[in-house]
Amino acid sequence: MAASSLNQKSHNHVRSTSLPSKPHPVILQCNEHLSRFGASEATLSSSLLSLKLNNLRDLHDSIEKLVQLPLIQEALVREHHEKWVNELLDGSLRVLDTCSSAKDALLHTKECTRELQSIIRRRRGGGNDVELATEVKKFLTSRKVVRKAIFKCLENLKGVSANKLSLSDTNKDYQTMTLVSLLTEGEVVTLSIFESLLNFISGSTQSKPSSWSFVSKLMHSKRVASAQGGEDENEFAKVDSALQFFIFNTTSKSNNTIDLQNKLGKLESCIQDLEEGLESLFRRLIKIRVAFLNILNS
Repeated sequence: MAASSLNQKSHNHVRSTSLPSKPHPVILQCNEHLSRFGASEATLSSSLLSLKLNNLRDLHDSIEKLVQLPLIQEALVREHHEKWVNELLDGSLRVLDTCSSAKDALLHTKECTRELQSIIRRRRGGGNDVELATEVKKFLTSRKVVRKAIFKCLENLKGVSANKLSLSDTNKDYQTMTLVSLLTEGEVVTLSIFESLLNFISGSTQSKPSSWSFVSKLMHSKRVASAQGGEDENEFAKVDSALQFFIFNTTSKSNNTIDLQNKLGKLESCIQDLEEGLESLFRRLIKIRVAFLNILNS
């Protein structure tokens, strides 16, 4: 989707038939941040995901500033009962819920990781293999719970993305449609990144193409794709494999434990980075949601 711009006429409600002569600086910021996101990569590393979360934070910083503009607030109030306003509100809630699901999955996995690391350290001081094997099985069970929650979240996202491009047929002025376009694209990009993150946390080595990824690719077909790479393996998948190997391998438990501990340490570090990025982003998403509601309820 080509970059859009708004005409800075905060005191004029007359619809314009010509393109704005000068885009607002906040609009330029939003478009600049959106241009950082290229088509969804098939495989992502934790470092690349952390970078994308930071880029999302910057994007929603600008979106928060955008919804504070008098022109934007007037458009939202003026079109209060329009379908697209409700769709934008529903979208902001959907983004928040998906972010919460990712946070919960990380927290659950982190707690199990730390408990298993603690037992491994106690084992070096005289702990037994039975206790460690029990905790490993507990960890594997918890991972099944996390995956189930993730797949449910991803399933809930299906079927809603088809409406994201339908807003273009709304018979509104250029300024209003630019607002709809930009906010919709922000939602699509955000959900696409969240989808990749959830697949990563589940231990999937490759994300399956989905409707959100497809729409995101469509909306960015005319943007410059970021030349960012990352070939690191999935830390979650590595730990899952190491746990399975530990359970079924009856020899060389000592060496297996060392390898498992190293992988658990890397996973904890990975979770810490992703949690920090999500928490910072979550706070901004809440502010945007509250701003929407305050404008429409004023």
